[in-house]
Amino acid sequence: MSKILLFVGLTWLFGSPIIAIIVLLIVVYALERRFIGMSPSIVRPFRRRGSISKWRRQLHLSPHDVSAKSELARLLIESKRYGQAKEILSSIESRMEHSAEYWSDLGACDLALGHAEDGEREMLRALSISPRVKYGQPYLKLAESLAKREPVKAIGYLRQFKEVNSSSCEAYYRLGTIYADLGNREEASGAYAECLQLYRSLPKYLRRHERKWALRSFFRNR
Repeated sequence: MSKILLFVGLTWLFGSPIIAIIVLLIVVYALERRFIGMSPSIVRPFRRRGSISKWRRQLHLSPHDVSAKSELARLLIESKRYGQAKEILSSIESRMEHSAEYWSDLGACDLALGHAEDGEREMLRALSISPRVKYGQPYLKLAESLAKREPVKAIGYLRQFKEVNSSSCEAYYRLGTIYADLGNREEASGAYAECLQLYRSLPKYLRRHERKWALRSFFRNR
């Protein structure tokens, strides 16, 4: 009833039901982004595009700037332009061979490009340098990559990820989806329940980031 009254009020205010609907959608989107975060950000792609242009200009002025290449590759990975990112990372391998973040980024590219063996080897190299690199994200990437082909191995990587990042609801959610794909409903339900239990135990400042995984677990476990 309150939504109907709000719509009527906005229609009266703007003099157009179409504008009222647009305003309502904007309000709903803003609230969802603020409190849940499941919908994609409209602003982030534009900011990322601007940052990519900035680092390209920097490399035009200083072609051997390793930091600029690393940052540009990271932004390209976020944009899912894995081929371009790998090309940049390959050009600085000799100077970054002791960097866990470097091997993690290269592994992410190879996994996304379908080079499973190379990607797994690079991710494991990153973890051998620093087991907590990127808060254990290489374990999560490996689990995602192996979920369909080698689910048992993927479960092992997810368990390792949970050990490194004990406050991650995402690990429990993904563990549940793998168990569900294997037809093990009891284990899947248990993983989703653990996700919700962990979420309830988190401090408020962490819940914003983990809320979407808790909600997905809730609906999966219905």
